[in-house]
Amino acid sequence: MHPMAQGDTPILPNSLCYLNGDFSPLCDAKVSVLDRGFIFGDGVYEVLPAYNGHIFQFEQHLARLDRSLAELRIPNPLSKEEWLQIAWRLIQDLATTTAAPNQLIYIQVTRGVAPRDHVMIPGLKPTVFVMCGEMKLASAAQRAEGVACVTAPDFRWEKAHIKSTSLLGAVFARQISADAGALETVMFRGDFLSEAAASNVWVVKNGVVMGPPKDNLVLEGIRFNLIEDICQEQGISFELRRITRAEVLDADELMLSSATKEVLPVTLLDGVPVGHGALRGLPGPVYQRLYAGYQAAKANQCI
Repeated sequence: MHPMAQGDTPILPNSLCYLNGDFSPLCDAKVSVLDRGFIFGDGVYEVLPAYNGHIFQFEQHLARLDRSLAELRIPNPLSKEEWLQIAWRLIQDLATTTAAPNQLIYIQVTRGVAPRDHVMIPGLKPTVFVMCGEMKLASAAQRAEGVACVTAPDFRWEKAHIKSTSLLGAVFARQISADAGALETVMFRGDFLSEAAASNVWVVKNGVVMGPPKDNLVLEGIRFNLIEDICQEQGISFELRRITRAEVLDADELMLSSATKEVLPVTLLDGVPVGHGALRGLPGPVYQRLYAGYQAAKANQCI
């Protein structure tokens, strides 16, 4: 049985959420069955981490939300200050009801409600939904030992740069790793690395941190620029370019990055230990430096 269910009935949280101008218990929030987000997945989302009530890299997340909305031709329905006030209220409510030290703010904007038609109907009022939940960070054991991943072809669409709510491809990809008892699925488009199901992937070779280029085939994680900044501060070489499967398999270190993983070492890929020599199958020194830099950034880039 799934841990969040009793019999066939999921346990829904009653924490506060925001929906189209109103705050209500999350378990009571309702949208129309003709919402284009429900019918087509015609919407975008963002996930913002908050540490001890302070949102990390808020400006960067809102900028990516703007980019995704622009791709879908949906006007941003709220100002930066309005988004911030909603997020803060939900964070404060969750902190008082659960005492969760770290939170995730989930924002979703869909095109709105209309009769079913594939055409992007102009002038609709977007549906705006925001909720907040506890953020569970990687465990001490995962950081000390690293995590296992598996590989798979990237069978998703070619507009991966949009943070779309149409996530069935990511669901299938993540299930591949879940079925294998691994944390993530590292994906390749042909012979080249793209990303994982819900994470960006980083390759370290000869002290150089490498990631795929920022294009339509990869969702530009907020940590792209952050990791580049940390590398610059730490004197670590950094490159964005096409990375072959052979380079991934021959990496000195592999890492995942996301809001909840922050930076996390991959020490087992398709059952084979990552790396060479004494550090084979263990988190490496570049990961240790990036993780330390990430923790320092959290102290300086929260509001």
